[in-house]
Amino acid sequence: MPTSKHPIAALLLVVSVGPSCRTASVRPAGGGDAPPPIVQPGAPGEASHVISAEKATDLSQVQFIGADIKFMQGMIGHHAQAVEMVALVPSRTSRDDVKKLALRIDVSQQDEIKMIQRWLEVRGQRLPDPRAHLMNGATLMPGMLTPDEMARLAAAKGVEFDRLFLEGMIKHHAGALAMVDDLFSSPGAGQEPEIFSFASDVDADQRMEIDRMGAMLKEIQR
Repeated sequence: MPTSKHPIAALLLVVSVGPSCRTASVRPAGGGDAPPPIVQPGAPGEASHVISAEKATDLSQVQFIGADIKFMQGMIGHHAQAVEMVALVPSRTSRDDVKKLALRIDVSQQDEIKMIQRWLEVRGQRLPDPRAHLMNGATLMPGMLTPDEMARLAAAKGVEFDRLFLEGMIKHHAGALAMVDDLFSSPGAGQEPEIFSFASDVDADQRMEIDRMGAMLKEIQR
């Protein structure tokens, strides 16, 4: 029997001999193609789990509730103060690592403020003034610095500024984690896909930054 000079062409010819051969070659042993599993991510600190297609359809239709609105409105002022804190960094520190951290926080939190404002606007909800926390008697969200703490930070320079900034931002980030925890602890809250994704990202990102700032603070205090 002569040997084919085109083995790939020969293989294609064999596969295409008949539909029965082709079907048998790709059908799994169990019969039929099993659909891929649908995995629902867990809330921060919780495991993910597989859900049915029907459950996934139900989740796609989940609506926001009052606790979601409160969380998003509160996060605007919370993020706005972080932006004010990092604005002090360039003129008060000589450390490159502090400047890089401040830039990361500035970019991420300004972007998130815009996203939150769009989320509220699309849903016809009140857009709070990002600087409302500066008003006399304003209620501060968890972890936010008081006016006196902000004044001390603005008056500091060099190593003292670095210490106050890192301590203050760690406290600030811990407050954001508390807000996320309160959200997911509220029955029915944090279930809308955009809310769930945003709150989970805040939790993950700010935990990571707290660890990083803790290490930087230890280095400064040596």
